[in-house]
Amino acid sequence: MNMQNCTLCPRNCHADRTKQYGFCHANSEIEVALVSLHKWEEPCLSGKNGAGTVFFSHCSMKCIFCQNHEISTEGKGFKVSIERLAEIFLEQQQRKAHCLELVTPTHYVPQIIQALDIAKQNGLNIPVVYNCSGYEKVETLHALRGYIDVFLPDFKYFYSETAKEYSNAPDYPEIAKKAIDKMYELVGKPVFKDDIMQKGVIIRHLILPWHYKESMQIVKYIWEKYHDDVYLSLMNQYTPMYKALSHPKLKRKLTTFEYNKVVDFASDLGFTNCYIQQGKTATKDFVPNFNGENVL
Repeated sequence: MNMQNCTLCPRNCHADRTKQYGFCHANSEIEVALVSLHKWEEPCLSGKNGAGTVFFSHCSMKCIFCQNHEISTEGKGFKVSIERLAEIFLEQQQRKAHCLELVTPTHYVPQIIQALDIAKQNGLNIPVVYNCSGYEKVETLHALRGYIDVFLPDFKYFYSETAKEYSNAPDYPEIAKKAIDKMYELVGKPVFKDDIMQKGVIIRHLILPWHYKESMQIVKYIWEKYHDDVYLSLMNQYTPMYKALSHPKLKRKLTTFEYNKVVDFASDLGFTNCYIQQGKTATKDFVPNFNGENVL
């Protein structure tokens, strides 16, 4: 895989990223915005010490409500070489992170593979987590066979109309279904060691205001397809930010009623491998400070 005529994501922009920016606004130079121990991920990833997150700059989704818009759309970040990226991976292990979590990595998959090869040759042995939007090409995921241990995709939308309105990606539902199928094929059922997931798929779903019935369709699809062979993570942390602040449906927070309707529905279906959020999570306090910590 290379960056010429880029087709890493479903946008298929065909940009020669050695010479120009792709749809994601990234070129062939890796940019990282933050390297941290993240203690607010799912418990099977964070454990006691935290997940070893590496936040990559840029994104192929461009959701109008993105809480990380500072890096995903505005492109804040710092250039690093493949060799430096491999060092970052090893440094996260040295910090006693329970896993190495790659956040919005899709547009840098070729470089990440090279960096993982270097890091593994030098002792990287913690689980590698691929935290993505779910808007992934099967071919790109296939190239990651043997490199990724845990897939952490979003399943954002069930209806094409919603996906088009909020992410200009009407094909998102079908793309995400195929992508998650491939992820499950690559890593299989959940495997744990000392309460930390070593292999498996965790599907995240952020419930949006006014859309709890669509969320229930997503939950139903996941249950009928995978039952408890994957983990479900239902998130209530939606906070109006970025372009959502002026959107008629997205400018308010989620209600307790909306969230509980989805949680109760999942429980009634039979989910036991399901994470839920409690307390006040819908706040900007949970948005990281993308200050380049531990990058350079």
